[in-house]
Amino acid sequence: MGKRTRLPVGLRSWSGNMRKTCRRYNEPGHAHELTFSCYQRLPLLSKDRTRQWFLDALEQARGLHCFDLWAYVVMPEHAHVLLIPRSNVYDISSILKSIKQPVARRATEFLAANSPDFLERLRVVRPSGKIEHRFWQQGGGYDRNVVEPATAWKVVRYLHENPVRRGLVSSATDWPWSSARNYAGLTDVKLHVDGCPPDSIS
Repeated sequence: MGKRTRLPVGLRSWSGNMRKTCRRYNEPGHAHELTFSCYQRLPLLSKDRTRQWFLDALEQARGLHCFDLWAYVVMPEHAHVLLIPRSNVYDISSILKSIKQPVARRATEFLAANSPDFLERLRVVRPSGKIEHRFWQQGGGYDRNVVEPATAWKVVRYLHENPVRRGLVSSATDWPWSSARNYAGLTDVKLHVDGCPPDSIS
């Protein structure tokens, strides 16, 4: 685990809860809770290979967009991420795109080669007549700006307990596809986080 640091200045005042539109709020110092839902809630993240593709994309996006990863969990039909950009200038839409597109591309290529019948379940015909295959649910997805440390910690706990609530494991640290093992100080983790939210703001 990384050390606990104070939030940037921009995190010292709350500016809003969940946004109900697809508009993104690229506010300096804000953390973001992101949710990625699979197309029609299909369990497209139920295989280890696909979960690893998601973590690979998350790791690449972290390097490309310079954000700190605070927490994550990959579930069978969706994934959650809590991150905070290191720069005051960033584009959360670009971060989302950088995570989603590589996963969709790898999954589509895999299914085309190995399971074309299942790939047809992801087939969509756009109004223009163009045919595409969707891995992710259409739309902007869930993006919540997080400001208060207490709220950030609630998000962390919610993410880590998600597999337990679903009955997938009995303990959060038994689910390898989340950051719970990072927080428990274990070394056998799929993807290391960059620290955690601060306990308080002085």
